[in-house]
Amino acid sequence: MQFPRDFLWGVASSAYQVEGAATADGRGPSVWDTFCKTPGAVRDGHTGEAACDHYHRFREDVKLIADMGVKAYRFSVSWSRVFPGGDGAINDKGLSFYSRLVDTLLDAGIQPWLTLFHWDYPQALQDRGGWLNASSPQWFAAYSAAVARALGDRVGHWMTINEPQIFIGHGHRDGTHAPGLKLSTADRLKASCNVLLAHGLSAAAIREHAPRPVQVGWAVCGRADYPATNSPQDIEAARLAFNSVTADDAWSNTFWADPACLGRFPADALALFEGSMPVLTDADLRTMSPPLDFYGVNIYSGSRWKMGPEGKPQLVPQRPGHPQTAFGWPVTPECMEWAIRFLHERYKLPVYITENGLACTDWVDLNGRVIDAQRIDFTRRYLASVGKAAADGLCKGYFHWSILDNFEWAEGYRMRFGLVHVDFDTLVRTPKASAAWYSKVARSGSIDHSLTL
Repeated sequence: MQFPRDFLWGVASSAYQVEGAATADGRGPSVWDTFCKTPGAVRDGHTGEAACDHYHRFREDVKLIADMGVKAYRFSVSWSRVFPGGDGAINDKGLSFYSRLVDTLLDAGIQPWLTLFHWDYPQALQDRGGWLNASSPQWFAAYSAAVARALGDRVGHWMTINEPQIFIGHGHRDGTHAPGLKLSTADRLKASCNVLLAHGLSAAAIREHAPRPVQVGWAVCGRADYPATNSPQDIEAARLAFNSVTADDAWSNTFWADPACLGRFPADALALFEGSMPVLTDADLRTMSPPLDFYGVNIYSGSRWKMGPEGKPQLVPQRPGHPQTAFGWPVTPECMEWAIRFLHERYKLPVYITENGLACTDWVDLNGRVIDAQRIDFTRRYLASVGKAAADGLCKGYFHWSILDNFEWAEGYRMRFGLVHVDFDTLVRTPKASAAWYSKVARSGSIDHSLTL
Protein backbone atom coordinates (compact mmCIF):
# COMPACT_ATOMS: atom_id res chain seq x y z
CA MET A 1 0.00 0.00 0.00
CA GLN A 2 1.33 3.40 -1.02
CA PHE A 3 0.48 6.43 1.12
CA PRO A 4 -0.02 9.96 -0.26
CA ARG A 5 3.26 11.71 -0.97
CA ASP A 6 2.60 14.42 1.62
CA PHE A 7 1.69 11.97 4.39
CA LEU A 8 3.75 12.79 7.51
CA TRP A 9 5.75 10.02 9.19
CA GLY A 10 6.76 10.63 12.79
CA VAL A 11 7.71 9.18 16.16
CA ALA A 12 6.66 10.33 19.61
CA SER A 13 7.66 10.57 23.27
CA SER A 14 6.73 12.54 26.39
CA ALA A 15 8.83 14.51 28.84
CA TYR A 16 8.43 12.54 32.06
CA GLN A 17 8.74 9.21 30.29
CA VAL A 18 12.11 9.90 28.65
CA GLU A 19 13.86 12.99 30.00
CA GLY A 20 15.02 11.96 33.46
CA ALA A 21 17.16 14.71 35.05
CA ALA A 22 14.34 15.20 37.53
CA THR A 23 16.11 17.88 39.56
CA ALA A 24 18.59 19.18 36.97
CA ASP A 25 18.88 22.89 36.19
CA GLY A 26 16.11 24.00 38.49
CA ARG A 27 13.28 21.69 37.45
CA GLY A 28 10.50 21.52 40.03
CA PRO A 29 8.65 18.35 41.00
CA SER A 30 5.54 17.21 39.16
CA VAL A 31 2.67 15.10 40.45
CA TRP A 32 4.37 12.09 38.88
CA ASP A 33 7.52 12.66 40.93
CA THR A 34 5.33 12.66 44.02
CA PHE A 35 3.18 9.72 42.93
CA CYS A 36 6.23 7.55 42.23
CA LYS A 37 7.28 7.97 45.87
CA THR A 38 3.94 6.60 47.10
CA PRO A 39 4.49 2.98 48.23
CA GLY A 40 2.78 0.56 45.86
CA ALA A 41 1.72 3.22 43.35
CA VAL A 42 4.15 2.19 40.59
CA ARG A 43 5.22 -1.35 39.79
CA ASP A 44 8.44 -2.33 41.57
CA GLY A 45 8.84 1.20 42.92
CA HIS A 46 10.12 2.51 39.59
CA THR A 47 10.33 6.26 38.97
CA GLY A 48 11.03 8.61 36.09
CA GLU A 49 13.93 10.26 37.87
CA ALA A 50 16.43 8.87 35.35
CA ALA A 51 14.14 7.40 32.65
CA CYS A 52 16.13 7.40 29.37
CA ASP A 53 18.22 10.47 30.33
CA HIS A 54 16.97 12.11 27.13
CA TYR A 55 17.69 15.46 28.81
CA HIS A 56 21.42 14.82 28.45
CA ARG A 57 21.31 12.47 25.43
CA PHE A 58 18.83 14.27 23.19
CA ARG A 59 21.38 14.81 20.42
CA GLU A 60 22.00 11.06 20.27
CA ASP A 61 18.25 10.46 20.18
CA VAL A 62 17.66 13.03 17.46
CA LYS A 63 20.33 11.31 15.38
CA LEU A 64 18.48 8.01 15.82
CA ILE A 65 15.33 9.67 14.48
CA ALA A 66 17.20 11.27 11.59
CA ASP A 67 18.89 7.99 10.69
CA MET A 68 15.44 6.44 10.36
CA GLY A 69 14.41 9.03 7.80
CA VAL A 70 11.48 10.15 9.95
CA LYS A 71 10.43 13.74 9.31
CA ALA A 72 8.57 14.66 12.52
CA TYR A 73 9.10 14.22 16.24
CA ARG A 74 6.29 14.70 18.72
CA PHE A 75 7.58 15.53 22.21
CA SER A 76 6.19 17.26 25.27
CA VAL A 77 7.47 20.07 27.45
CA SER A 78 7.73 19.55 31.19
CA TRP A 79 5.66 22.35 32.72
CA SER A 80 7.66 22.25 35.97
CA ARG A 81 10.95 22.42 34.07
CA VAL A 82 9.84 25.76 32.62
CA PHE A 83 7.95 26.98 35.71
CA PRO A 84 9.33 25.11 38.76
CA GLY A 85 6.52 26.57 40.85
CA GLY A 86 3.91 26.13 38.15
CA ASP A 87 3.64 29.88 37.66
CA GLY A 88 5.68 32.92 38.56
CA ALA A 89 9.31 33.08 37.46
CA ILE A 90 10.42 31.26 34.31
CA ASN A 91 13.34 28.86 34.64
CA ASP A 92 15.52 29.97 31.74
CA LYS A 93 17.73 26.87 31.96
CA GLY A 94 14.73 24.61 31.60
CA LEU A 95 13.34 26.53 28.65
CA SER A 96 16.80 26.59 27.07
CA PHE A 97 16.79 22.78 26.94
CA TYR A 98 13.75 22.77 24.68
CA SER A 99 15.24 25.51 22.53
CA ARG A 100 18.35 23.37 21.98
CA LEU A 101 16.20 20.33 21.25
CA VAL A 102 14.16 22.25 18.66
CA ASP A 103 17.29 23.62 16.98
CA THR A 104 18.82 20.14 16.84
CA LEU A 105 15.66 18.72 15.29
CA LEU A 106 15.49 21.45 12.66
CA ASP A 107 19.19 21.05 11.83
CA ALA A 108 18.44 17.36 11.19
CA GLY A 109 15.48 18.16 8.92
CA ILE A 110 12.90 16.98 11.47
CA GLN A 111 9.69 18.91 12.22
CA PRO A 112 9.11 19.51 15.95
CA TRP A 113 5.51 18.78 17.04
CA LEU A 114 5.17 20.12 20.57
CA THR A 115 2.71 18.98 23.25
CA LEU A 116 2.35 21.36 26.17
CA PHE A 117 0.83 18.98 28.71
CA HIS A 118 1.44 15.24 28.86
CA TRP A 119 0.29 14.56 32.45
CA ASP A 120 3.25 15.93 34.48
CA TYR A 121 1.33 18.66 36.34
CA PRO A 122 3.49 20.83 38.62
CA GLN A 123 3.26 19.63 42.23
CA ALA A 124 3.31 23.23 43.46
CA LEU A 125 0.04 23.88 41.61
CA GLN A 126 -1.42 20.55 42.72
CA ASP A 127 -0.82 21.73 46.28
CA ARG A 128 -3.08 24.68 45.42
CA GLY A 129 -5.88 22.45 44.19
CA GLY A 130 -4.63 21.43 40.76
CA TRP A 131 -7.32 21.11 38.10
CA LEU A 132 -9.99 21.75 40.75
CA ASN A 133 -8.73 25.30 41.24
CA ALA A 134 -10.70 27.85 39.21
CA SER A 135 -7.40 29.52 38.31
CA SER A 136 -5.95 26.38 36.71
CA PRO A 137 -6.97 27.37 33.14
CA GLN A 138 -5.20 30.72 33.58
CA TRP A 139 -2.09 29.00 34.96
CA PHE A 140 -1.96 26.79 31.89
CA ALA A 141 -2.54 29.73 29.56
CA ALA A 142 0.36 31.67 31.10
CA TYR A 143 2.64 28.65 30.72
CA SER A 144 1.47 28.18 27.12
CA ALA A 145 2.18 31.81 26.31
CA ALA A 146 5.71 31.61 27.71
CA VAL A 147 6.59 28.52 25.68
CA ALA A 148 4.97 29.97 22.55
CA ARG A 149 7.00 33.18 22.88
CA ALA A 150 10.22 31.20 23.28
CA LEU A 151 9.71 28.49 20.66
CA GLY A 152 6.95 29.68 18.36
CA ASP A 153 9.44 31.17 15.91
CA ARG A 154 10.66 27.63 15.13
CA VAL A 155 7.86 25.24 16.17
CA GLY A 156 5.01 25.23 13.68
CA HIS A 157 2.77 22.51 15.17
CA TRP A 158 1.37 22.63 18.69
CA MET A 159 -0.83 20.38 20.82
CA THR A 160 -2.37 21.75 24.00
CA ILE A 161 -3.12 18.64 26.06
CA ASN A 162 -2.63 14.90 25.81
CA GLU A 163 -5.34 12.37 26.71
CA PRO A 164 -7.54 14.05 29.31
CA GLN A 165 -9.51 10.81 29.36
CA ILE A 166 -6.52 9.18 31.05
CA PHE A 167 -5.19 11.81 33.42
CA ILE A 168 -8.71 12.63 34.59
CA GLY A 169 -10.03 9.04 34.52
CA HIS A 170 -7.04 7.34 36.11
CA GLY A 171 -5.57 10.30 37.97
CA HIS A 172 -8.73 11.88 39.39
CA ARG A 173 -11.31 9.08 39.39
CA ASP A 174 -9.57 5.70 39.84
CA GLY A 175 -6.51 6.96 41.70
CA THR A 176 -4.21 4.65 39.74
CA HIS A 177 -2.24 7.48 38.09
CA ALA A 178 -0.91 10.75 39.45
CA PRO A 179 -2.08 12.64 41.40
CA GLY A 180 -3.83 9.54 42.76
CA LEU A 181 -7.22 11.09 43.52
CA LYS A 182 -10.63 9.44 43.75
CA LEU A 183 -12.94 12.39 43.29
CA SER A 184 -16.69 12.50 43.39
CA THR A 185 -18.44 12.73 40.04
CA ALA A 186 -19.16 16.42 40.59
CA ASP A 187 -15.54 17.25 41.43
CA ARG A 188 -14.23 15.15 38.55
CA LEU A 189 -16.53 17.02 36.16
CA LYS A 190 -15.35 20.32 37.62
CA ALA A 191 -11.75 19.31 36.95
CA SER A 192 -12.69 18.14 33.45
CA CYS A 193 -14.32 21.45 32.58
CA ASN A 194 -11.27 23.32 33.87
CA VAL A 195 -9.14 21.15 31.56
CA LEU A 196 -11.36 22.09 28.61
CA LEU A 197 -11.15 25.78 29.55
CA ALA A 198 -7.37 25.41 29.82
CA HIS A 199 -7.25 23.85 26.36
CA GLY A 200 -9.17 26.77 24.88
CA LEU A 201 -7.13 29.45 26.64
CA SER A 202 -3.92 27.64 25.68
CA ALA A 203 -4.83 27.55 21.99
CA ALA A 204 -5.58 31.27 22.08
CA ALA A 205 -2.33 32.01 23.93
CA ILE A 206 -0.25 30.01 21.45
CA ARG A 207 -1.70 31.91 18.51
CA GLU A 208 -1.33 35.26 20.25
CA HIS A 209 2.25 34.83 21.43
CA ALA A 210 3.91 32.70 18.75
CA PRO A 211 5.95 35.07 16.56
CA ARG A 212 4.62 33.45 13.37
CA PRO A 213 1.41 31.67 12.28
CA VAL A 214 1.24 28.16 13.68
CA GLN A 215 -0.99 25.07 13.55
CA VAL A 216 -2.81 24.22 16.79
CA GLY A 217 -4.57 21.01 17.78
CA TRP A 218 -4.63 18.52 20.61
CA ALA A 219 -3.88 14.81 21.17
CA VAL A 220 -6.70 12.88 22.81
CA CYS A 221 -7.87 9.29 23.01
CA GLY A 222 -11.24 7.73 23.81
CA ARG A 223 -13.36 5.11 22.13
CA ALA A 224 -12.20 3.49 18.89
CA ASP A 225 -15.32 1.55 17.96
CA TYR A 226 -15.61 -0.24 14.63
CA PRO A 227 -18.30 -2.30 12.85
CA ALA A 228 -18.37 -6.09 12.98
CA THR A 229 -19.19 -6.08 9.25
CA ASN A 230 -19.41 -3.45 6.53
CA SER A 231 -23.20 -3.58 6.52
CA PRO A 232 -24.90 -0.18 6.89
CA GLN A 233 -26.54 -1.42 10.08
CA ASP A 234 -23.28 -2.41 11.77
CA ILE A 235 -21.54 0.77 10.62
CA GLU A 236 -24.33 2.78 12.22
CA ALA A 237 -24.03 0.72 15.41
CA ALA A 238 -20.31 1.50 15.61
CA ARG A 239 -20.96 5.17 14.90
CA LEU A 240 -23.55 5.36 17.68
CA ALA A 241 -21.18 3.67 20.13
CA PHE A 242 -18.29 5.91 19.06
CA ASN A 243 -20.32 9.08 19.61
CA SER A 244 -22.03 8.09 22.86
CA VAL A 245 -21.47 8.92 26.53
CA THR A 246 -22.95 6.09 28.53
CA ALA A 247 -20.86 5.57 31.68
CA ASP A 248 -19.89 7.65 34.71
CA ASP A 249 -16.25 7.76 33.69
CA ALA A 250 -13.95 9.88 31.52
CA TRP A 251 -13.65 7.37 28.68
CA SER A 252 -15.53 8.87 25.74
CA ASN A 253 -14.94 10.93 22.64
CA THR A 254 -17.82 13.36 22.57
CA PHE A 255 -17.78 14.54 26.19
CA TRP A 256 -14.40 16.10 25.40
CA ALA A 257 -14.49 16.77 21.68
CA ASP A 258 -17.99 18.20 21.31
CA PRO A 259 -17.30 21.19 23.59
CA ALA A 260 -13.79 21.60 22.17
CA CYS A 261 -14.82 21.35 18.51
CA LEU A 262 -18.55 22.18 18.43
CA GLY A 263 -18.95 24.50 21.42
CA ARG A 264 -21.48 22.33 23.26
CA PHE A 265 -21.69 19.22 25.40
CA PRO A 266 -23.55 16.23 23.93
CA ALA A 267 -27.10 15.75 25.15
CA ASP A 268 -26.47 12.25 26.50
CA ALA A 269 -23.61 13.53 28.65
CA LEU A 270 -25.76 16.32 30.08
CA ALA A 271 -28.50 13.80 30.84
CA LEU A 272 -26.09 11.29 32.38
CA PHE A 273 -24.41 13.89 34.59
CA GLU A 274 -27.51 15.91 35.43
CA GLY A 275 -27.07 17.50 38.83
CA SER A 276 -23.30 17.01 38.82
CA MET A 277 -22.14 19.22 35.94
CA PRO A 278 -20.75 22.63 36.91
CA VAL A 279 -22.66 25.67 35.74
CA LEU A 280 -21.14 26.90 32.48
CA THR A 281 -21.86 30.11 30.64
CA ASP A 282 -22.00 30.68 26.90
CA ALA A 283 -18.67 32.49 27.29
CA ASP A 284 -17.19 29.37 28.89
CA LEU A 285 -18.31 27.24 25.95
CA ARG A 286 -16.83 29.75 23.51
CA THR A 287 -13.55 29.62 25.44
CA MET A 288 -13.50 25.83 25.27
CA SER A 289 -13.95 25.77 21.49
CA PRO A 290 -11.21 27.74 19.74
CA PRO A 291 -10.72 26.96 16.06
CA LEU A 292 -8.44 23.93 15.67
CA ASP A 293 -6.23 23.18 12.70
CA PHE A 294 -6.11 19.42 13.22
CA TYR A 295 -7.42 16.65 15.43
CA GLY A 296 -4.71 14.49 17.00
CA VAL A 297 -5.85 11.12 18.30
CA ASN A 298 -4.01 8.31 20.09
CA ILE A 299 -5.32 4.85 19.18
CA TYR A 300 -4.12 1.45 20.34
CA SER A 301 -7.18 -0.82 20.25
CA GLY A 302 -10.92 -0.72 19.78
CA SER A 303 -14.21 -2.53 20.27
CA ARG A 304 -16.33 -4.29 17.68
CA TRP A 305 -20.06 -3.58 17.35
CA LYS A 306 -23.11 -4.83 15.51
CA MET A 307 -26.66 -3.55 15.41
CA GLY A 308 -28.79 -5.35 17.98
CA PRO A 309 -32.33 -6.57 17.46
CA GLU A 310 -33.83 -3.47 19.12
CA GLY A 311 -31.87 -1.03 16.97
CA LYS A 312 -29.21 -0.45 19.63
CA PRO A 313 -25.47 -1.12 19.36
CA GLN A 314 -24.43 -4.53 20.63
CA LEU A 315 -20.85 -5.30 21.60
CA VAL A 316 -19.31 -8.25 19.78
CA PRO A 317 -16.75 -9.96 22.04
CA GLN A 318 -13.41 -11.01 20.60
CA ARG A 319 -13.00 -14.75 20.15
CA PRO A 320 -10.95 -16.75 22.69
CA GLY A 321 -7.27 -16.52 21.87
CA HIS A 322 -7.65 -13.25 19.96
CA PRO A 323 -4.23 -11.59 19.51
CA GLN A 324 -3.30 -9.16 22.26
CA THR A 325 -0.32 -7.06 23.29
CA ALA A 326 1.76 -7.46 26.43
CA PHE A 327 -0.60 -4.94 28.04
CA GLY A 328 -3.51 -7.27 27.30
CA TRP A 329 -4.98 -4.87 24.76
CA PRO A 330 -6.64 -6.63 21.79
CA VAL A 331 -5.05 -6.21 18.38
CA THR A 332 -7.81 -4.56 16.36
CA PRO A 333 -6.34 -2.75 13.34
CA GLU A 334 -9.79 -2.13 11.79
CA CYS A 335 -10.47 0.46 14.49
CA MET A 336 -7.98 2.89 12.95
CA GLU A 337 -9.84 3.49 9.72
CA TRP A 338 -13.23 3.79 11.38
CA ALA A 339 -12.10 6.07 14.20
CA ILE A 340 -10.56 8.42 11.65
CA ARG A 341 -13.72 8.35 9.52
CA PHE A 342 -16.04 8.95 12.46
CA LEU A 343 -13.90 11.80 13.83
CA HIS A 344 -13.62 13.53 10.47
CA GLU A 345 -17.33 13.07 9.82
CA ARG A 346 -18.32 14.74 13.11
CA TYR A 347 -15.66 17.44 13.49
CA LYS A 348 -14.61 18.18 9.89
CA LEU A 349 -10.91 18.38 10.82
CA PRO A 350 -7.86 16.67 9.31
CA VAL A 351 -6.81 13.81 11.58
CA TYR A 352 -3.32 12.86 12.69
CA ILE A 353 -2.60 9.63 14.52
CA THR A 354 -0.49 11.16 17.28
CA GLU A 355 0.19 7.81 18.99
CA ASN A 356 -0.04 4.17 17.96
CA GLY A 357 2.10 1.20 18.94
CA LEU A 358 2.20 -1.80 21.22
CA ALA A 359 3.79 -3.05 24.39
CA CYS A 360 6.11 -6.02 24.04
CA THR A 361 8.67 -7.66 26.29
CA ASP A 362 11.65 -7.22 23.98
CA TRP A 363 15.26 -8.02 24.83
CA VAL A 364 18.65 -7.89 23.13
CA ASP A 365 19.54 -11.34 21.77
CA LEU A 366 22.93 -13.05 21.87
CA ASN A 367 23.83 -11.44 18.54
CA GLY A 368 23.17 -7.96 19.90
CA ARG A 369 19.90 -7.57 18.00
CA VAL A 370 16.29 -6.95 19.04
CA ILE A 371 14.04 -8.91 16.68
CA ASP A 372 10.57 -7.55 17.48
CA ALA A 373 8.64 -9.17 14.64
CA GLN A 374 5.33 -8.71 16.45
CA ARG A 375 5.78 -4.93 16.47
CA ILE A 376 6.39 -4.93 12.73
CA ASP A 377 3.35 -7.09 12.03
CA PHE A 378 1.18 -5.00 14.36
CA THR A 379 2.29 -1.72 12.80
CA ARG A 380 1.86 -3.01 9.25
CA ARG A 381 -1.71 -4.09 10.05
CA TYR A 382 -2.63 -0.81 11.72
CA LEU A 383 -1.03 1.28 8.99
CA ALA A 384 -2.96 -0.64 6.35
CA SER A 385 -6.13 0.49 8.11
CA VAL A 386 -4.87 4.09 8.38
CA GLY A 387 -4.01 3.99 4.69
CA LYS A 388 -7.64 3.44 3.71
CA ALA A 389 -8.61 6.71 5.41
CA ALA A 390 -5.48 8.50 4.18
CA ALA A 391 -6.37 7.58 0.58
CA ASP A 392 -9.57 9.57 1.03
CA GLY A 393 -7.68 12.56 2.42
CA LEU A 394 -8.97 12.12 5.98
CA CYS A 395 -5.69 11.34 7.76
CA LYS A 396 -2.55 13.41 7.21
CA GLY A 397 0.09 11.73 9.35
CA TYR A 398 1.14 9.02 11.79
CA PHE A 399 3.39 9.15 14.87
CA HIS A 400 4.62 5.80 16.17
CA TRP A 401 4.64 5.41 19.94
CA SER A 402 7.34 5.44 20.85
CA ILE A 403 10.83 6.21 19.67
CA LEU A 404 12.41 4.79 22.87
CA ASP A 405 11.51 2.21 25.46
CA ASN A 406 10.60 4.39 28.42
CA PHE A 407 8.91 4.83 31.79
CA GLU A 408 5.40 3.48 31.24
CA TRP A 409 3.65 5.30 34.08
CA ALA A 410 2.18 2.96 36.73
CA GLU A 411 3.73 -0.03 34.93
CA GLY A 412 7.23 1.31 35.47
CA TYR A 413 9.77 -0.13 33.03
CA ARG A 414 8.02 -3.46 32.48
CA MET A 415 6.37 -2.51 29.19
CA ARG A 416 8.50 -1.72 26.14
CA PHE A 417 6.88 0.38 23.42
CA GLY A 418 10.01 1.64 21.68
CA LEU A 419 11.38 1.29 18.20
CA VAL A 420 14.71 1.61 20.02
CA HIS A 421 15.60 -0.66 22.94
CA VAL A 422 16.96 1.08 26.04
CA ASP A 423 19.04 -0.75 28.63
CA PHE A 424 17.86 1.01 31.78
CA ASP A 425 21.10 0.20 33.62
CA THR A 426 23.55 1.44 31.00
CA LEU A 427 21.14 3.60 28.94
CA VAL A 428 22.62 2.08 25.78
CA ARG A 429 20.25 2.46 22.81
CA THR A 430 19.80 -0.44 20.38
CA PRO A 431 17.55 0.13 17.36
CA LYS A 432 15.19 -2.82 16.96
CA ALA A 433 14.23 -4.63 13.78
CA SER A 434 11.07 -2.53 13.80
CA ALA A 435 13.17 0.64 13.58
CA ALA A 436 14.75 -0.61 10.35
CA TRP A 437 11.33 -1.58 8.99
CA TYR A 438 9.73 1.73 9.94
CA SER A 439 12.65 3.53 8.34
CA LYS A 440 11.79 1.87 5.04
CA VAL A 441 8.16 2.91 5.47
CA ALA A 442 9.04 6.52 6.26
CA ARG A 443 11.44 6.81 3.32
CA SER A 444 9.20 5.11 0.76
CA GLY A 445 5.70 5.94 1.96
CA SER A 446 4.85 2.27 1.51
CA ILE A 447 4.17 -0.48 4.04
CA ASP A 448 4.96 -3.24 1.56
CA HIS A 449 8.24 -4.26 3.18
CA SER A 450 9.09 -7.67 4.55
CA LEU A 451 11.18 -8.37 7.62
CA THR A 452 14.56 -9.99 6.99
CA LEU A 453 15.70 -11.70 10.16
